[in-house]
Amino acid sequence: MPFTLATWNINSVRLRAPIVEKLMVEHAPDILCLQECKSPVDKIPVERFQALGYTHMVARGQKGYNGVAIFSKLPIRDVGDKDFASLGHARHVAGQLEDGTVIHNFYVPAGGDKPDREVNEKFGQKLDYLTGMRDWFHAETPEKSILVGDLNIAPREDDVWSHKQLLKVVSHTPIEVEHLAQTQDAGTWVDITRQDIPEGQLYSWWSYRARDWSAADKGRRLDHIWATPDISNGGHSSRVLREVRGWEQPSDHAPVFACFDH
Repeated sequence: MPFTLATWNINSVRLRAPIVEKLMVEHAPDILCLQECKSPVDKIPVERFQALGYTHMVARGQKGYNGVAIFSKLPIRDVGDKDFASLGHARHVAGQLEDGTVIHNFYVPAGGDKPDREVNEKFGQKLDYLTGMRDWFHAETPEKSILVGDLNIAPREDDVWSHKQLLKVVSHTPIEVEHLAQTQDAGTWVDITRQDIPEGQLYSWWSYRARDWSAADKGRRLDHIWATPDISNGGHSSRVLREVRGWEQPSDHAPVFACFDH
């Protein structure tokens, strides 16, 4: 059954419930994966989303931090989560559709400000988290799977506004890009967004610090949709909804969409 999927770091699902509803009404993805929900599962305003047809939810929550949720119009069952790097954070959840497709929703640690694990514990946690993902995909070769989320790394030179200026900035450093590449290779994941849009600058995040984020356009592509090779050819119609970054009381991320036929 074909479906449309979206991933979006919402930066508080309760605070931004109105724009989640707006996205659901105006763009109507069949499946919406949110990260950084910043809410215990029982405090997510699920009734508001159910009223719009999103009658299924798989989620892991945490008060004030992290949190991942999958809202779906299609039946989906909870198939667990992993605590990579043993951080005790709600950063991963997986759901399985009735046709067997597994959807992994990830929120990889941001990594703090300094790209040096000796002086910045958070950067070490980020690298360790990615290593844990890599090792898992090596051990359990994923099949018929889609991986989405805020992976907090912009891997390509055209995934950032200035490759040269960001080489020493967390999210685009060579060691992070290498860790992400190893993770992707371990699961033989296909980057669906770049399969569809192979050339050109492409961003999904713009800092709150910019006075006029759109005019400055100093973005990074931190949000990703990957698929295993057995279903990657069915991925198409990828797009970043840039205008959502300009909605009222926005997240600093824009939603990323893809469609799947298989």
